[in-house]
Amino acid sequence: MAGFQAPITIHQAIDRIRKKEYLLPAFQREFVWKPWQIEQLFDSLMQGYPISSMLFWKVKGVTKTDFRFYQFLDTFVEAHKVHNDLMATDSINDFHAILDGQQRLTALHIGLCGSYASKEKYLPWVYSEKNFPTKHLYLDISKTYSEESNKKFMFSFIDKIKTKEEDLYYDHNSHVWFRVGRILSLHQEEYDLDDFAEDNSLSKDSKKMLKRLDKAMFTDLNINYYEEDEQNPDKAVNIFVRINSGGTALSYSDILFSIAVANWKQKDARTEINGLVDSVNSKGFTLNKDYILKAFLFLHHKDIRYNIINFNSEFVAKIEQQWESIRDAVTSLFDLLKTFGLTSYTLTSYNATLPILYYLYHKNIYTDFATKITWKEDRIAIKNWLLTVLLRRIFGANSDTSLMQARNTFTKDINAEFLQSTTNFPASAINSGIKRMTDIGDEFIAELLTTQKDNSYSFSILAMLYPDLDYKNNNFQQDHLHPASTYNKLKQEDKDGYGWVVFNSILNLQMLDANENMSKQDQALNDWVSQQTKGKDKDKFLANHLIPNVNLDLNNFGDFIEARKVLLMEKLKVILNT
Repeated sequence: MAGFQAPITIHQAIDRIRKKEYLLPAFQREFVWKPWQIEQLFDSLMQGYPISSMLFWKVKGVTKTDFRFYQFLDTFVEAHKVHNDLMATDSINDFHAILDGQQRLTALHIGLCGSYASKEKYLPWVYSEKNFPTKHLYLDISKTYSEESNKKFMFSFIDKIKTKEEDLYYDHNSHVWFRVGRILSLHQEEYDLDDFAEDNSLSKDSKKMLKRLDKAMFTDLNINYYEEDEQNPDKAVNIFVRINSGGTALSYSDILFSIAVANWKQKDARTEINGLVDSVNSKGFTLNKDYILKAFLFLHHKDIRYNIINFNSEFVAKIEQQWESIRDAVTSLFDLLKTFGLTSYTLTSYNATLPILYYLYHKNIYTDFATKITWKEDRIAIKNWLLTVLLRRIFGANSDTSLMQARNTFTKDINAEFLQSTTNFPASAINSGIKRMTDIGDEFIAELLTTQKDNSYSFSILAMLYPDLDYKNNNFQQDHLHPASTYNKLKQEDKDGYGWVVFNSILNLQMLDANENMSKQDQALNDWVSQQTKGKDKDKFLANHLIPNVNLDLNNFGDFIEARKVLLMEKLKVILNT
């Protein structure tokens, strides 16, 4: 019967997690707590503080197969092992799904039965034991910390290389640390806590602290919970949304994602979507679930706004049916973006890629689109369009209006046949349809030219100015024409008019093939041009490198900058207004 149930102990809850009697519904988010939060939770339990009530859903009968359910984490590795394992529920007994309390229960499970690994500062994100050392939760049983205002009992995750995973660890300050998970077996074995304390010559105070830990785990009724037993998955989702939408801990998009994955019937949505996100990010991007949700709407829903009502069962069923095609189109899209030389840093708007995704997906041309010679001209048009809208910042964070205008270029009826008359990517038509895409004037272009080297927008500007380089393998570098090392050699009168902001801007930058840049190094611009044009057409070389045909000595820096500004403004004006 629904209502508050008799409270249980931490040990009882952990035992039910181990027996798979507590599971997580697919619409739950993943574990996000940091080590200090777990440590603080255990300190609260030791001090006898309440840890708030929880909400469980009793799942039984045929309802067990209505949703996907997942097991609790016991081993957490930041960025590498964060996804819960799927649990087959078609042949198991009735169980509880945790609607509220997952973070606390997972924290308890990790602290008592598992380990936590986060990346060491300054080390790379590649997984290894050195970069992500495995740590277990220990309690300092040497003393209490009553002088501290917030923490009385010192819990800490300690590297297993230091502790050797022993039950007791003695640090360099002669403090004795007890492995917290050991308390579970000491309570139940014939060899009990008293025997352990005696064999290890623990002090009276240390033994007293262990007794207190034992009491917090086995005697205190710390788990208070409300049980919902109505077998209605929609009600469970609504309860979950009500619980989580009132605060800030769970974002609105998290809730939308939860609802979306909860309604998948045949496929494991969370695993599929996480797999896609991880795959794309391995290519050098920072895709997230928000983009996938927006892609679902942009590809198949008349309303592309993040609204809960948009993710009804009918719409989600269509997405599930089309998942493989959507997944492959997204993968192909980011393969294409990588050939453009874009990265997580230089792709300044992920929303800007949605019209491209729409085109590839509904034209069904995403297989090998990034490499097939058939699509070469289309790729060029897409690249020019994308770099242009990135620079013009058409698709910012609040870009639903521009996105709808872009999609209307393809179809105004989302249920109609798509792209019947579209033979190539309709860049001009999209630009005409977006009301913000007015002609760009000199003031905007002049501001673009002040963009600094390695700014997130500098790549897009230079990639448009130097379109013929090999961006596929990121074999390019941003290079100062007049080398940065020569800045201090400028005359003071030049510095007054053309300081470092100008010297380090697009006005003094070019994009070079990496090998060519290595050979240039810190050569003076005049010397480098002279060396590169021996026996060659100097005018053609200057034109290809967008270098004005003026005196290139450093002492003529002011005239060089003014001449190059004219040259670049003319070229960008044509590109950006085409």
